[in-house]
Amino acid sequence: MSLPDYIIAGAQKCGTTSLYHYLTDNRYIVPAKKKEVHFFDWNYRKGTSWYTDQFPLPLKRKKRGFITGEASPYYLFHPHAAKRAFDTVPGAKIIVLLRNPVDRAYSHYNHQVRRGKENLSFEEAIEKEGARLRMERRKMLRNPNYNSQTYWRYSYLARGIYVDQLERWMKYFPRKQMLIIRSEDFYKNTGSTLRKVTGFLGVPDSSPKTTNPYKSGSYEPMNPDTRQLLINYFRPHNRRLYQKLNVDFGWDQ
Repeated sequence: MSLPDYIIAGAQKCGTTSLYHYLTDNRYIVPAKKKEVHFFDWNYRKGTSWYTDQFPLPLKRKKRGFITGEASPYYLFHPHAAKRAFDTVPGAKIIVLLRNPVDRAYSHYNHQVRRGKENLSFEEAIEKEGARLRMERRKMLRNPNYNSQTYWRYSYLARGIYVDQLERWMKYFPRKQMLIIRSEDFYKNTGSTLRKVTGFLGVPDSSPKTTNPYKSGSYEPMNPDTRQLLINYFRPHNRRLYQKLNVDFGWDQ
């Protein structure tokens, strides 16, 4: 069976696409058939044989000495993905990028606006988020096969409560098997971050063809009052994250 050596599990709008493409420029890291396989969230019912078909054959990999993996940023947030991943690939290395949750939420919102999936203002969307998601999450927990487009699209604030999501993954994967990267460090010091990732994956370092961001979008700045509201909202969750990881990401201002 051909299974991934690593999974970039999230978070959405935190640089996962850029990291995946930079890594697969490395001759020792071969891509899956597509970046976002979405097996442990949307396609789990297709079975492990379908999943293994998304990756290069193991004999070819062993002979040429390369590794392979995928990047599906919904995995981190999906309530069932961590256990499914552990049941299928318990030895895989898990990479997570975390961005200031205020910036991540606004980027996520503007992404949905560009796709024509969001008609509310940002302030209206975050106010209605709880009502939008509540029943959808309950349905997902009751029925593991239920896929909620609403839960995926409109989870602007919920996805930024990283500590709860990481605890779910750390319940199954040992900490030494996980690499957690601050997105701001990745954007600012791309080369040194890539060296850290290739070292974690156990492959030689190499320079990507480009370090230009993938899928970056432009939009109007956030309302300063809204930004302060969200800083206050995320502060207690960020502090729990800092305590969990024993690191201060500096997002509380």
